[in-house]
Amino acid sequence: MDEALLRRLTPEVLGVLVRRGADFAAAEDAVQEALIEAVRGWPADPPRDPKGWLVTVAWRKFLDATRADTARRRREESVDEEPPPGPAPAVDDTLRLYFLCAHPSLTTSSAVALTLRAVGGLTTRQIARAYLVPEATMAQRISRAKRTVSRVRFDRPGDVATVLRVLYLVFNEGYSGDVDLAAEAIRLTRQLAGTVDHPEVSGLLALMLLHHARRAARTAPDGSLVILADQDRTRWDTTMIAEGVRILQAALARDRLGEYQAQAAVAALHADAPTAAETDWVQIVEWYDELARLTDSPVVRLNRAVAVGEADGPRAGLAALAELDSGLPRHAAVAAHLHERDGARETAIRLYTEAASLASNVAERDHLTRQAARLNATRPTRRRSGVPETDGGVRGDSGADGGRAHQ
Repeated sequence: MDEALLRRLTPEVLGVLVRRGADFAAAEDAVQEALIEAVRGWPADPPRDPKGWLVTVAWRKFLDATRADTARRRREESVDEEPPPGPAPAVDDTLRLYFLCAHPSLTTSSAVALTLRAVGGLTTRQIARAYLVPEATMAQRISRAKRTVSRVRFDRPGDVATVLRVLYLVFNEGYSGDVDLAAEAIRLTRQLAGTVDHPEVSGLLALMLLHHARRAARTAPDGSLVILADQDRTRWDTTMIAEGVRILQAALARDRLGEYQAQAAVAALHADAPTAAETDWVQIVEWYDELARLTDSPVVRLNRAVAVGEADGPRAGLAALAELDSGLPRHAAVAAHLHERDGARETAIRLYTEAASLASNVAERDHLTRQAARLNATRPTRRRSGVPETDGGVRGDSGADGGRAHQ
């Protein structure tokens, strides 16, 4: 059984049913039943037209469910009878599904879960494991989301920015459970890029690729976090970096700058540096200035303070940091980094300890705890700090969303 084919066809088949008049929830249920039939029957008798087969079976499942539900009899009268067998239409409704799943009436968590189910083709169990919640909890979340979008009249263009935000959040979930959500987000963003011509779609894809290229170097053999400055750059995926840079350059050439392109530009500058010491921090500060202009985000300004500290010295970084709210995520970690570079050992120890207590994941907490212990055990030095450097915005590398750690 070709699982990748089924996952690719799922949103296309669902889109056909929705376009024919089925509400989203009923259509999604019918498609899932058709997929079950495919898993059972295709290994012994594969169809010549997989999509057409799925559309036909799913439509029959939908009609059966509609006819069996007396509360929907009136609606049944408005449903077209079953189309004659034949090749499925070549229309791709995937983009419509993206917009439905990222509808502003949904909560963020529901939008992400529904996107993974309807567009990504993942099972409820897989999504639940990825988010470390009980399957029943995730099933309820998805059911509520399906009911919500079933009431949506899709009679105007959707918001690409909302779709991109959902995909960005999927990517940030990383590698928990038995589903690699970072890889899944890249797959879905590639799919979106093939459906809609928008420079920010390309910018997000480039950003994901540039971050994902460093995955192998982000953790030590014992599972501990390896900050960007200390990563073994020979373990970075240079092919993926080259693709990300190429996609970014094409997007920037269109002169419609957006936040994902700007974040990707920061990540590209890190990827371009042969060593941490050769990082072009001046250009990175300039890109953070662009990001601050585009987003007016205090978290972007926090990341900019780190870059200023690297480009112009720790006291300049501390001056930039002093303008920001100390309650921002990672504020204490950035302050610890800058104070350590400025030689204020005791202050840095206190701030690393505080930052560890506020860390939102175990890996980052343990990392910051080790930095405090290191300073406690040694005399002041000018060595590299232990706070993750900023590199364009995905978790912990310091992003416009203030998330935690994708080093």
